[in-house]
Parts: sequence; structure tokens; C-alpha cells
Amino acid sequence: MGELLSVKNINVYYGSIHAIKDVSFHVDEGEIVTLIGANGAGKTTTMHAISGLLKLASGEITYDGNLISKMEAHKIVRLGLAQVPEGRRVFSGLTVQQNLSMGAYTRHDGKDAIQSDYDMVFDLLPRLKERRNQPAGTLSGGEQQMLAVGRALMCKPKILLLDEPSMGLSPLLVKEIFKIIRDINRQGVTVL
Repeated sequence: MGELLSVKNINVYYGSIHAIKDVSFHVDEGEIVTLIGANGAGKTTTMHAISGLLKLASGEITYDGNLISKMEAHKIVRLGLAQVPEGRRVFSGLTVQQNLSMGAYTRHDGKDAIQSDYDMVFDLLPRLKERRNQPAGTLSGGEQQMLAVGRALMCKPKILLLDEPSMGLSPLLVKEIFKIIRDINRQGVTVL
């Protein structure tokens, strides 16, 4: 398995603030890689730059052989790179099922393939199946995090970017989330 994601000497500014300076790393297909650093070190900024949510001042990012540094975020998602942002961001007024449907929005591979992925997400995250008709805003923090992950999986990513997946969760739920991440990786999804 080869290199799936390559980040080379990227620099990002917020106005005059040099948020990340000359960051370089790579992720091979099938790996679980973590970015570790103190608050404000640039982990989220790096994730946003990879996802196309922030523009680079310099450097380059390649994903699966494609230069994505200047690509729009929705096009990056279509290539198979999905991000779960920090803070369990879900569409609180929509049901669990509707949130998952939002994850499949960019797909064009037919209803059968999408239904198959609903089944996969519900097998991986059975609590979501139990609550599929419940508004996402009424879920617990851990369930909302699971929903955010499930929604990203509906994009059919080759690589899943998880920003602070355990933030604000109890130690028991943190353990469960990390087990889910390992299960996702075993199904062939690379994780950053």
C-alpha cells in the first residue's frame, strides 16, 4: 500500500498570523496517523487546509495522486476525503437518517450503493439505527459524535480526517469512539 496523502511544506495564515509553518507529513493507505500538539499548535488548521476549507499561502497537498491544494472542498470530498470537524457538528433539527443522507449528498453511485452504506453505518454504529428517526439535537454527546462519523462515512471516503474525536466525551465513550475508529480502519478506511 502506497502513499495516500502527502502534505509538503504547507503554510497557512489568518491575516498576519502565521498559523502553520512548513508542515510536512504523509499518510500511507491503510494507516491510522495522529497529529499531536498543544491547543493552538495548528492541528485543526492543518485539517482544514487538507479538506480545502482554508487556502494555503504556500506548499502543496496531494491526495491519491491528485494535487488538491487549490481544489474546492466539495470536489475534495468527491475524491474520497472526508472530515469530521471538532465539536460534534450535526444538523440538530434533522433526524439521524437525514443527517446520514447529507453525508451521501455528493454521491452519484445509485440508491442501492447508498442503501448498502446506510446498512454498513448502522452495523458499525447500532445506536444510530435505534435512533434513526430521532432529531440529532436530542442525542447525547457521544451519539452526536458517532453520527458525525457516520455522516462522513456516507461519503465513501478512502481517508477519514477526525478532528478531536474524543473532545468532551466521558472516558467510557472515548474508549468506544476509539474502538469504532479501529473498526473503520479495518474496513479499509485510512484515518488521520
